[in-house]
Amino acid sequence: MVKKGKAEAEPREEKALAHIAIIGSGIAGLFAASKLAEAGHNVSVITKQRPKDSSTNWAQGGIAAILDKTNQEGMEAHVQDTLRSGDGGCDETVVRSIISEAGDRIRDLIQIGVEFEKTSDGSYSFIREGGHSSKRILHAKDATGKEIERALTAFARQHPNITLRPNTLAIDLIQRQHGNPEMGVAGVWCLDQETQNVVNIEADAIVLATGGVGRLWKETTNPDVATGDGLAMAYRTGASVDHLAFIQFHPTALATEAERPFLVSEAVRGVGAVLLDEEGLTSWNKACESAREEGEIAPAPGPFSFTLKYTPEGSMATRDIVARAIDQQMKKHGTNHVYLITSHLDEPLSEKFPNIARRLAEEGLRLGEDPIPVVPAAHYMVGGVRVDDIGRAFVRERDEIMPHLYAIGEVASTGMHGANRLASNSLLEAVVFAERVAQHLIQHPPPPYTGTHPSWRADGLGALKEHAPIIHDRTSLVRTMSEEVGIVRSNQRLKRAKRRLDLLQKEVDMMWKGSLPTREIVELRNLCLIGQLVVHDALGQTENKGLHYNVDLFKDDTHEQVKPASD
Repeated sequence: MVKKGKAEAEPREEKALAHIAIIGSGIAGLFAASKLAEAGHNVSVITKQRPKDSSTNWAQGGIAAILDKTNQEGMEAHVQDTLRSGDGGCDETVVRSIISEAGDRIRDLIQIGVEFEKTSDGSYSFIREGGHSSKRILHAKDATGKEIERALTAFARQHPNITLRPNTLAIDLIQRQHGNPEMGVAGVWCLDQETQNVVNIEADAIVLATGGVGRLWKETTNPDVATGDGLAMAYRTGASVDHLAFIQFHPTALATEAERPFLVSEAVRGVGAVLLDEEGLTSWNKACESAREEGEIAPAPGPFSFTLKYTPEGSMATRDIVARAIDQQMKKHGTNHVYLITSHLDEPLSEKFPNIARRLAEEGLRLGEDPIPVVPAAHYMVGGVRVDDIGRAFVRERDEIMPHLYAIGEVASTGMHGANRLASNSLLEAVVFAERVAQHLIQHPPPPYTGTHPSWRADGLGALKEHAPIIHDRTSLVRTMSEEVGIVRSNQRLKRAKRRLDLLQKEVDMMWKGSLPTREIVELRNLCLIGQLVVHDALGQTENKGLHYNVDLFKDDTHEQVKPASD
């Protein structure tokens, strides 16, 4: 249940300006930092690599928004598309409030310096993506996230009240009173990766903006920083988390052996690209050849798509449906990818999608000509730290706020996305909640922290030593999640994953207690914990909804839902 915030209702309190620590440097973290800094607060932005290594920087599609607040019909359509995609799991009040703020937040981004694509007449260019009933997505060609990150980073670098702390890995949050999460947090222990020393960063408030956990799976569209650090830290400090069973797999990641994953934007399907399997591609090619021989117009590939067996919307259905269709089709035919077809489109695709065209060329593929091999990949964590409508975290198993801790962006569970996120709603949600958190802290500056931080590892742990190589443990973890906790699940697979993760967690915990902290052990510790939480939540689901699909929740081919088997 979302608790109503009061940031907009009460007048500003006259208090000393605060030091705010924001962990994460994507759109949510940097947007909040810009607002807080402009109000005079001192802001430290902590990021474990460089600001540009965030998931925001990799976002291609865009940001969904109705700019005109008087366009009630357009906003209502956006609301309904979001609710339909969320499959009954959205908080409608939250959805409506976020969509109503879209225009204001877009104007904020433009004022900061974000340059969205425009048409020849100077108006903004909008595109359509899967699950959307109309074109409402602002973009910067196929590199929208990169453009937003560029503008926000440039703003942060020049602002005297913002201190960027790159190569600083957050390890754990510091409670104001050890063992009492209801008293809130007062700082964060971090590993300075240049000196390898642990540093204490005191803060009057902590804002988590750490992104997701895509690196739990072998196939992912996420950068290597996406290891669930913020979510794990919040859970360990006593914060409430929810909806972790709902992991979104993007349907069209490029099937490649390259180390860096690459997403083929949903916007490509938005302009008419179609998904075909090997059988469909062969049939379509034959039909095109027959049409040429008869002097007829070649047929469109749409009717040949396997996706029509799963949904009448075909390749333009929501991500949960399309990704599941691809997964089931690959398993059925024993293949490791399907194809995205663009050769039938009469569009300047290389102009619309220059980054995609460039990346495909590296693989020897031509956008607009060659079939593009694609595969579903872990993309977005729908659940996260449970927050109220102004981004404040809750204490676990209590309906009360954890003081001084906030979460925004992918790490937060706001109620916006329900059981499946609608394409391009994530950047919108991130910037809206970043604004809300910033305004709450501006209106209600937290009191300065006057306590004394405990020294790192001051709770009786043994002597520290370098840990053994852990690459095999992480490989085992990722394999377990990829094989047992993927797009289509079963009770047997989930329980097997639980046993393996529980055993691995004990070994990692033992290693952690006697180890010098390094990025490798910190990330493994976090990934293992989040893996356990995902499995626990998945086993607790009593129905198939959105992104969670358990074959054992069906009695028979009629797909009548049943409760999962008990342990």
